[in-house]
Amino acid sequence: MRKQLMIACTAGLAFLSGGLTAEGQAQNCAPRDMVVGRLATKYGESRQSMGLGSNNAVIEVFASPISGSWTIIVTTPRGIACLVASGQAYETMAEALPAEGSDA
Repeated sequence: MRKQLMIACTAGLAFLSGGLTAEGQAQNCAPRDMVVGRLATKYGESRQSMGLGSNNAVIEVFASPISGSWTIIVTTPRGIACLVASGQAYETMAEALPAEGSDA
């Protein structure tokens, strides 16, 4: 599962590095409040984590603790959110950093 999430995050960063030239016109983009509302009502997902990406884009992970579904969205400074990845079997993890010099 962790490997899948890392792949999804990498895909999201690749998406961001290409820029969002057709803001809001992409098939999986809409105003953030609409996207968040849909994730909540249709999938029971709520925000689990967030961070700031390139060009001041906000990257957020939404997930449902009941169904295990998850979605990663990227929101531009203009408030347009685009779905980057989604999947199943979400788990919350709090792993310690590997010891210095180990190959973890």
